[in-house]
Amino acid sequence: MSSPQSPCDPEYASAGDVSAALMVIDSRLKAIYDGSTETDSEQQKMVDQFTASLGPAGFDELLDGACTLIYTFMHWLRMACEDHDEDVIEHVVPALVGTMRMMPRTFRPEIIPTMAGMLIAAGTGLSPKLWRAQYGDWTSAEMNPLEATTVLLAEHVNRIAGDDRDFATRLIAEALSKADQDQA
Repeated sequence: MSSPQSPCDPEYASAGDVSAALMVIDSRLKAIYDGSTETDSEQQKMVDQFTASLGPAGFDELLDGACTLIYTFMHWLRMACEDHDEDVIEHVVPALVGTMRMMPRTFRPEIIPTMAGMLIAAGTGLSPKLWRAQYGDWTSAEMNPLEATTVLLAEHVNRIAGDDRDFATRLIAEALSKADQDQA
């Protein structure tokens, strides 16, 4: 007997604009790896112009794309953890939540449970987008933490992959390329 499917199953979620979300995340990762602890004002201006040019529908697609990145990274981490008989939730969530707590300007305390919940949802095979949607519309206070959570997760993937600074980006780029080939 099969278990009932959750309304938060990823098959019900749109992937969103994964390419645009990846571009933003990759840009942030490169800045971190270059030793920049503050957001470059020119880079921030470009990201702000880009997101403003999207319009409301495009911005929603970008948010969905970020959630798809979170899901994909957690899926990859879940497979990596299972290869070592580890639990992805136990391995990833405490480390990322600990990092979030050290970044109070980005992660106000009331936002951390939402970001941790998205990680847990993705780690258990649920869509972070649909899981979050149960609690209403996104708030403006969640935008920077969502981006930062995605960056932290990508950086975690890179470390797990042998400190390969481009692994997370390649993982997504290859998946997008394969999806394009499958559609052709």
